[in-house]
Amino acid sequence: MMRVNLTVNGAAVTANVEPRLQLADFLREHLLLTGTHIGCEHGVCGACTVLLSGAPARSCIAYTAACEGAEVHTIEGLEGDLTAERLRAAFSAEHALQCGYCTPGMLVTARDIVLRLPDADASRIRLELAGNLCRCTGYAGIARAIERVLREARAEAGGLVTATSGVISAQAPDGALNPAFREADNEQRGRDDEAAEQTRASDANSARESTDPTIALRLRIQRPRAEIWRALHDPALLAACVPGARLVSAVEGHIAGEMQLALGPIVALFTGSGSLTFDDAAQRVTLSGEGTDRRSATRLSGTAVVTLAEAGSAATDVAVAISYALRGPLVQLARGPFVRAFATGAAESVARNLERRLAGEPSVVELAHLSLSRLLMRMVRQRLRRWLHLR
Repeated sequence: MMRVNLTVNGAAVTANVEPRLQLADFLREHLLLTGTHIGCEHGVCGACTVLLSGAPARSCIAYTAACEGAEVHTIEGLEGDLTAERLRAAFSAEHALQCGYCTPGMLVTARDIVLRLPDADASRIRLELAGNLCRCTGYAGIARAIERVLREARAEAGGLVTATSGVISAQAPDGALNPAFREADNEQRGRDDEAAEQTRASDANSARESTDPTIALRLRIQRPRAEIWRALHDPALLAACVPGARLVSAVEGHIAGEMQLALGPIVALFTGSGSLTFDDAAQRVTLSGEGTDRRSATRLSGTAVVTLAEAGSAATDVAVAISYALRGPLVQLARGPFVRAFATGAAESVARNLERRLAGEPSVVELAHLSLSRLLMRMVRQRLRRWLHLR
């Protein structure tokens, strides 16, 4: 075994690896960065292309041990990169992807072309793409997409095409920034630094204002509002009402614990922490937290804002607004209808369990393991209700 230190998508990574472990296998199997695809395993097809110290490289023929001290950026590491965002939009507009298997490596190469060759014409683009094979599209859409981004860059004098990250920069062969992008790159880095400072100074407990998916739910609990509000201040009581949840600690508004989620044969155990903020005047509580499933390395973060309103003397209307972000292999389950159905079922279970607990009855675990059939039926019911409402 050999010890290797490298930086992957901006994060320091240290690992003990076999001397002949390929970088592609290390990224996929050890770091679970499965956006890097493996095709020929001979450095021919280009599906495994990543950025190695700023230059495109075939990760299937690069030894991990030989990357000591290197900076690696996979397709996941280009999230937020303005050049990559432009290319993704252009690929979609120009129908430059079909099965998608070659697309991650193709995007990495396309980004390099845009930043390194701002004056490239159609012929040069096709020459540069010779190392990335596609079995579906015929390359015409891919070439058009890159031409589109280059035209936009020239028209805007480099306005929005450079990377947002200070880690990745558009380097010309001599090491200098391409002239078309230099000024915009400096301006963008300044904006990034300012935004990062504002983020660090913001209240960590405020509801996130982002593009993360959001879910709005409304429930009615047959207990007085004052009783529900007191219950929300008791983390142990609430944890006992959440199927699959276990509270580890609760100290002055900070909580730690774990939650098991299951959908058919897929089971995840998220371990993490969060914080609670109470607004007594508005009868509102905000829970912000994040956790990680160690088995899949999937990260879940989110904010839930719960607001109470009286519904008569013996009932309470509860409005729940949830924003969340799921990143990692289990992101395939984060489809809107699935998440809404799952969240609705979970919220209803918590409400019923809380009613039972406050009435002195034991809670009933109803969602620790949700079958696919139950979830699909719930989705169908939700769609029917929306359809009938629209009618």
